[in-house]
Amino acid sequence: MSKLSIPISIIAVIISISSFFFLKSSSSQVYVDVNKLLEGYDRTKVVRAEFEAKAKTMNANVDSLVTNWQKELQLYEKERSSLTAKELELKQELLGNKQQQINNYQQAIQKQIQEEDQKSTQTVINDINDYVKEYGKTKGYKIIFGASGGGNIMFADEASDLTQEVLEGLNAEFNGKK
Repeated sequence: MSKLSIPISIIAVIISISSFFFLKSSSSQVYVDVNKLLEGYDRTKVVRAEFEAKAKTMNANVDSLVTNWQKELQLYEKERSSLTAKELELKQELLGNKQQQINNYQQAIQKQIQEEDQKSTQTVINDINDYVKEYGKTKGYKIIFGASGGGNIMFADEASDLTQEVLEGLNAEFNGKK
């Protein structure tokens, strides 16, 4: 009986080990770290640089208007003693209106900057989502989870992490389109 139990034990161990490796390599539940994809994706850097240049230009326009208004205010302070009461009133009203217009313009620019930021970020996210969808279909995965550090995946075996592989493919696809 002991002669039979040793070969059966060896066969059981071989089956266990091979099933472990088979199941591990054919896992249909895998994940990618979304934050790492966003940070490592080459297009994110390009889109971010374009956005920052656009935002810098928009803010420079506002700064220019504010500087001009401040110069007008300084000039008003210098001339104030030589102006009549009516001229003082008109100049104060003009400066107040101009300040209000600048404030309104500044708010509109900030809103536009936020919208541009959201739009550029969404473009990158759409690229990543489209690539991951095609990647999953091509590789035969039933589901690919997106981990973002927000608690949606609290633990996953590192063997299930496709982040680096997906990131390399995503960047290769983007750089091939340039």
